[in-house]
Amino acid sequence: MNVASSFPPPVSGFSEQEWHIRCHLAALYRLLAHLRMTDLIYTHISARLPAHAGEHHFLINQYGVMFHEMRASDLVKIDTEGNMVESAGRSERNVNAAGFTIHSAVHMARTDLMCVVHTHTAAGIAVSAQKQGLLPISQHALKFYGRLAYHG
Repeated sequence: MNVASSFPPPVSGFSEQEWHIRCHLAALYRLLAHLRMTDLIYTHISARLPAHAGEHHFLINQYGVMFHEMRASDLVKIDTEGNMVESAGRSERNVNAAGFTIHSAVHMARTDLMCVVHTHTAAGIAVSAQKQGLLPISQHALKFYGRLAYHG
């Protein structure tokens, strides 16, 4: 896999560190689109931004922007309550409420995580549709035995 050695210059209003995180996150959105690991609006990826003055912010996709089109400037900076954090030259942008709810809870519970990826792969959907869930019937399935949580 190629690793970008440089980033485009930051857009006005973003620190260099935030811009780098935005570029990586936008690239991850595009990668998931390329790998067909998205079901359009119900897959979400978020990235934690370094805390400033005790405030916790993270980036998540703008509602309605397709993953294969995602740019660093399309990402929305929100706080843990789902409020958009104003940045220079940015207008109000919507985020998916379900995505915000799931990701903010994970980011607040696991402060050691920098990125959260929530996908609905075809295999995951197939397993979740089974009454028994993932059965320990192969070596591959045994890797997850006793390590899965189900929401029902």
